[in-house]
Amino acid sequence: MSLPTRNPLAATSPQWVGVLAAVITVVIWTSFIVIARASADPSRGGLLNPFDIVYARLWGAGLILLPWGWWLVKRDRRTQPWAGSLMGFSPLPLRQTLIAGLFGGVLYAMLAYSGFVFAPAGHASVLMPGSLPLWTALLAVWILGDRITPTRALGLVLIVMGDVLVGGASLLHALDGSGVWRGDLLFILAAMSWSTYSVLVRRYALDAVRATIAITVLGFLIYVPVYSLLLWMQWVPGRVLVAPWRDVAFQMFFQGVGSVVISGMTFTKMIQHFGPVRSTMITALVPGLSAMAAVIFLDEPMAWNLLAGLALVTLGIVFGVRKSNPFAIKKVASATVYTRAGG
Repeated sequence: MSLPTRNPLAATSPQWVGVLAAVITVVIWTSFIVIARASADPSRGGLLNPFDIVYARLWGAGLILLPWGWWLVKRDRRTQPWAGSLMGFSPLPLRQTLIAGLFGGVLYAMLAYSGFVFAPAGHASVLMPGSLPLWTALLAVWILGDRITPTRALGLVLIVMGDVLVGGASLLHALDGSGVWRGDLLFILAAMSWSTYSVLVRRYALDAVRATIAITVLGFLIYVPVYSLLLWMQWVPGRVLVAPWRDVAFQMFFQGVGSVVISGMTFTKMIQHFGPVRSTMITALVPGLSAMAAVIFLDEPMAWNLLAGLALVTLGIVFGVRKSNPFAIKKVASATVYTRAGG
């Protein structure tokens, strides 16, 4: 009698799916910082300003997520007639859609892309994805009553030291006409905005897919028509309506489809396979990789303070998610599941 053979694909496929999801997530998050700087920096001859890029981002994501949200609401209303909001496109209640959409959608994108006008990608690498665990932990203490364990406290101190090394150096040159400090401040505010969204997702126990759809719906239904009217009235200097279609299509695809839709799905898959703690340690690669990519592709200098700040922030992220006890793991996991760099 022959023994049943084990299908090797059944065991390896899920692992490869998890690895592939992790690779795609890290690549998109890293590329987001480099491409956003290359697109928004006026000195590089970009045709679109930061608000144009937000406009293209919302169009790209909206073309996919609005129909998806409409389908989810239609399905939910078969058993819950009151489900959804915003004309049946958002699968979340109106209050949650407005609050989460403000911090995780429009505000975050406007702050982040505006920061790239003034500051280099290397600074964004440290001050945005690098400081997300810091602001998320502090907001979780204030809003959710979380505890900060000694191990996490050490990680947060390292992140603060890294941020000070990078942002403090630009403040020292504020009086000589350098505008880099403005970009650093915008990056910090963007990280705080996304961290607020992350904590709100946890507070309301929101599903990742539904939350992503909701914040896109809010931005699309409010930002897109308002900005379109401002462009039509020529009250803002945007060029998204007259720029070459290839430039706009690229931003729609990468910033909208890639950064919002694809990375949202792959990040969720990575969480399912590796767990939130290991996933956060994997995404700790993003600050270093994006800073190195900025040196290679954007010819940005790698100053000593940026390199030191990058090392401290990366160590801080790793220490912040180290296993200390089951209670701490649960807290860290919940606070970081929805934290990502490309938002």
